[in-house]
Amino acid sequence: MKARIFRPAKTAMQSGRAGTKDWRLEFDTSAARFVEPLMGWTGTHTTAGQLSLRFSTPEAAIAYATKHGLEYEVEAPHERTLQRRAYSDNFAFNSAVPSSG
Repeated sequence: MKARIFRPAKTAMQSGRAGTKDWRLEFDTSAARFVEPLMGWTGTHTTAGQLSLRFSTPEAAIAYATKHGLEYEVEAPHERTLQRRAYSDNFAFNSAVPSSG
């Protein structure tokens, strides 16, 4: 069974960055899915695709995967880049976007 170790990105629904400092280990969900005939829900024969384990460091996640004999792939996190600007730059004459004033 293959696992993916990554640090999740900020959700698009909220402005906060809660939960983005932890590392996660998720199992591969490439197993065959089926449609349950009575209710029409999609299901799998294993529950591993529903698990998401949290770790404080990537080394701890790698140690867990090697201890349990899992193949793993570590994804590097995408660091966010901030462009610092002053409030007065919104009203500069040489700005690329004209002000609507």
